[in-house]
Amino acid sequence: KFSKSVEDALAQALQMEKDGAGIIDIGGESTRPGAEAVGIEEELRRVLPIIERIREESDIPISIDTRNARVAQAAIEAGADIVNDVSGGTHDQEMLPSVASMGVPMILMHMRGNPKTMQALTNYTKNEGVLSGVMMELMARSKAAEAAGIPRWLQVLDPGIGFAKDVDGNLS
Repeated sequence: KFSKSVEDALAQALQMEKDGAGIIDIGGESTRPGAEAVGIEEELRRVLPIIERIREESDIPISIDTRNARVAQAAIEAGADIVNDVSGGTHDQEMLPSVASMGVPMILMHMRGNPKTMQALTNYTKNEGVLSGVMMELMARSKAAEAAGIPRWLQVLDPGIGFAKDVDGNLS
């Protein structure tokens, strides 16, 4: 939304902070259903100047919303505090080890597939159901993160409302 102007993004972030936001989430790739992937260089071009500019003006915690370890690393170096991965660390095999080496908190979100395919992957079994299925899949991601060196106290589990769930699934 604010990719054309770093100053516009800064103004919006500062207004959100003033309005009571506790974290500013910065992402350079749309993860809406059907979205196309963005290249790593483009993602870096979009997020780094904004993170750097917000950090110059505020100490509000910043999360980097990315599925790519290289982007996460560069964003943390630029001043972000938290890694928010909508793939739960499945998109990039280097994500979990990279976050572990940085020692920062990580948000692990539940999603099946990728933004392009996730809405075709809403088939939870009757026995499993959405709630149980999401819980089991998130616990598996949490265990993988812990095995990679990210302690549970640095993990936030996000059920991913709207990601690989139909309307009924989102409401359950």
